[in-house]
Amino acid sequence: MTDTLRAFIAIRLPDPVILFIRDLQADLKNRPELRFKWVRPESVHLTLKFLGNIRPDAVDAIAEAMAGTAAAWPPLSLSAKGLGAFPTSKKARVVWLGLTGDTHPLIELRKDLDGRLEPLGFPGETRSFKAHLTMGRAKGKVDPQSLVEAITAGASSASPTFTAGRLILFKSDLKPDGAVHTPLREATLTGRTD
Repeated sequence: MTDTLRAFIAIRLPDPVILFIRDLQADLKNRPELRFKWVRPESVHLTLKFLGNIRPDAVDAIAEAMAGTAAAWPPLSLSAKGLGAFPTSKKARVVWLGLTGDTHPLIELRKDLDGRLEPLGFPGETRSFKAHLTMGRAKGKVDPQSLVEAITAGASSASPTFTAGRLILFKSDLKPDGAVHTPLREATLTGRTD
């Protein structure tokens, strides 16, 4: 059997945003009724495409698709702001942090990437893209009232603005204390705005 890699394409967050996430998670952890397994702040990233298990020999073709998208799009200006839950606050499985700024170009960039990956055997997404950063996953039933209160309390908090300028293909190794993400390839956004 051929070995495979669990992989995804994402944008890495800069240190000031990671510190913002750490502080926000600390506030949420002070609410014991919110039973979540919190993602380590340094592991939080903006996922553009989850690829699943891929063959190692597919990495170069994926990197080429990423390079094509990166050449077509300029760096984006984003900020993390606003908490939410998937699928709803009443049946929360995931708590997320939203994004503001160049979100429409981000959606279009993702569509471009999807289109370049589809011929390689990675089907396009059927769900609409909701740009978010996963903060935590529910460990059981979550009290909806407490979650709504936490979401409301964190609604106005915003990270420093950051530049999203690189697409990164990550390998993800699942470990007992959380996933370890290793960069395999990168592509710098160099498209022009004129």
